[in-house]
Order: sequence, then structure tokens, then C-alpha cells
Amino acid sequence: MKTLSELKTIIVSKKTKIIYWISTLWLALGMLSSGIVQLFQVKMEVDFITHLGYPVYFLTILGIWKILGVAALLAPKFPLLKEWAYAGFFFVMSGAAFSHIVIGDSTNEMVPSLLLLTLTVISWYCRPANRKIIV
Repeated sequence: MKTLSELKTIIVSKKTKIIYWISTLWLALGMLSSGIVQLFQVKMEVDFITHLGYPVYFLTILGIWKILGVAALLAPKFPLLKEWAYAGFFFVMSGAAFSHIVIGDSTNEMVPSLLLLTLTVISWYCRPANRKIIV
């Protein structure tokens, strides 16, 4: 028979695993869809990036790295690669939010980048031990 402490650990572990997978799948979906749109330089995305003051070729760079980052996050093993993907997503999304602030965009314009930034942090924090770098 399990003790109350052991049961609590199991429940927290399962809850954390569910939070990890939900946040990771939403993050992957958001990064993949925005990466594809950026890679194909859809007009709305071109207008968006030039509004922020960045050159259009930046979309190709962002699109490729987002798609590769999603592949790294979802692939089994490779914890160091996953850390790099999380770091890249964090830098891209915090940079996007900051870019909106600098040019004076409304809070509504920042919501997508802040949502993906939040999902990045939650997914990273809740990731299972086999997806972490053991030091």
C-alpha cells in the first residue's frame, strides 16, 4: 500500500506530464504553423515583419529555425538539442514582444508572441527527466 506522500508524488508527476504534453503540443503547433507561413512569405507575414522594421529575408531564417526547433522538441532523446530549441524559441518570442513594445503596438498585437513565450517556459519547466540535460 502506498503512503500519502507517494500518492501525492504520483499525482503531481502525472499532472506535470499532462501539462508538459499539452503545452509542448500547442507550442509545436504554433511554431510550426508560424514557421511555415514565414517560410512561404505569406503577404500578411511580410507586412507584419516590415511593420516591425525587419527585412523580409528574416522570415526565411525564422521559418527554417522554427521548423527545426519543433523537430528537435518532438524528437526523442537529444536533450542538448532540445535546450537549444527552447532557448531559440524564448529569444525569438521575447524579441517579438519587445519589438511590438518598441514600435508602440497595442497589447493585442503582442498576444501571439506572449502566448508562445509562455508555452515555451511552461513546456521547458515541466519537461520530463529524460528530456533534460543531467549535469
